[in-house]
Amino acid sequence: MALNVKKGDTVVVIAGKDKGKTGKVLVAMPADNSVVVAGVNIISKHKKPRSAQDKGGIIKKENKIDASNVQIVCPSCGKATRVAHNMADGKKTRTCKKCGASLDTTKKATKETKTTKTATKKVEETKSAPKAVEAKKETAKKAPVAEKKTETKAKTTKTATKTEEKKTTTKKSTTTKKVESK
Repeated sequence: MALNVKKGDTVVVIAGKDKGKTGKVLVAMPADNSVVVAGVNIISKHKKPRSAQDKGGIIKKENKIDASNVQIVCPSCGKATRVAHNMADGKKTRTCKKCGASLDTTKKATKETKTTKTATKKVEETKSAPKAVEAKKETAKKAPVAEKKTETKAKTTKTATKTEEKKTTTKKSTTTKKVESK
């Protein structure tokens, strides 16, 4: 059975304990006629540690919900709607029953947004480059202070090693006295 809901769609729950919540579809399972929605139908799973490195505990995660209990939120009108199927350019597309807008997203649009995001990051990095140079200069000014602190730490470690030597020598002398008394 085909689902009207796909991975990545924003849906609203219309029935059940989480009625009224909205979230993105993480997984669509047409064989089970169910979907997994982010933040909906949270269950507690008890996990037992299987080795010394594993951590046990109670894990909260999303569980599947029947696809008939969710409706797609139209990106153009912002309302929960049923899905209509239309043929456009020889392909079957999903459309909103209320406003008639397409519910299918194009891959080209997502690629364009990714490239614009990376371009804006590069621009921000170039703007922040002078700030990074200034920060390096400030840390260079603070470096002599850090060296003084390490010198004092070295002196305290030397005194600590001297006291440890004295303790070890006193322990040796007490053991020899015990042997002599026997």
